[in-house]
This record gives sequence, C-alpha cells and structure tokens, in this order.
Amino acid sequence: MPELIAKTALAGKKLVVAGTVLAEVDHGVVSSIAPYPGQGDAVSNALKPLGFGFPAVNSFAVSGEALIAWAGREQAFLIGADCPDLSGLAAVTDQSGGWVSLSLQGPLAVDALARYVPMDLRLSAFPVGAAARTPLYHMSMVLLRVAEDGFRLMLFRSMARTAWHEIEVALKTLAARAA
Repeated sequence: MPELIAKTALAGKKLVVAGTVLAEVDHGVVSSIAPYPGQGDAVSNALKPLGFGFPAVNSFAVSGEALIAWAGREQAFLIGADCPDLSGLAAVTDQSGGWVSLSLQGPLAVDALARYVPMDLRLSAFPVGAAARTPLYHMSMVLLRVAEDGFRLMLFRSMARTAWHEIEVALKTLAARAA
C-alpha cells in the first residue's frame, strides 16, 4: 500500500516584494465549532483550559501557538490546538485539510489587499484583533488583522494558488509603480 505524505497546499512558499512578505503558514489543526442553541456559555467554559472563550463577532484571540477566530454567524475556527470534547454542546468538524493560511506582512500589505477585498482595511476601521468573513476577489476567506501592517488569510485549499497569484500580481504592480 502506498504511503500518503501530508503536505501543505503551497509547500511552504514565500515571496518578498519591496519589504512585504507573502508566505504560507502551516496552521496545523483547524476545528470548526458551531454551538448548539443556548450552549454558547458552556462552549466558552469548555474552551477556557486552552486560554479561550468563544470569540465575539469579528474578532479573534491568540493563546500560545493557537488561536480562535470568529468565522461566521455562530461559528468559530480553533486553529493550532486540539478541540476539547464539546459533545452535546456544539457541532465540531475537522477542517484542517480544507483550508490554506497565508501571512501577508509589510508596507504594501494593506494596498495589495485593498485591490481585492471590498472593505475598509485601514487600521482605524479594521484594527489588530479584528476578523472578517469576506471575499478576496472571487474567493471566500477569513481575514485576520494580526499586526498594524500584517494579516492572516484563510482560504479554501482549492483556491491557494489562485489567491497566491492575485496577491503576488498586486504586490509586484504596487512595487513597480513606486519605482
């Protein structure tokens, strides 16, 4: 029987353009958590040993190497940590292989994303700690503001190369115009 080798969607790809870094992030385990009606507080209590509660709308939190991000109405993604037993409290599904995570950090990050994301990405409107479910061009993503000039993008794995290409083109175009 052949041995399957787990690998990320882009094999750890990295690009640097004008001091802005686009890189694939190996996010590890991704669990979708959708609390059953009336179980939100119980789910938050069950997540406390990991250093989390259920995230507020449009936010995320980090604890050690793990994070929990709002991913839509009554849904969150627990990333980088095993999900505790939420039997009877929430619908939990392993989403690990279905998503790709990209890091975009540097002086061109906001302007590159602004070409494809239909929302205000200025720091005053989308501060550090904010999360949004939004399109990147024609692709659905979860966008996290991780630093003043940095983002984490979570997209469907099947769209990894397309997303990479679009962001790469935007970065190179912005750098060429500045030159």
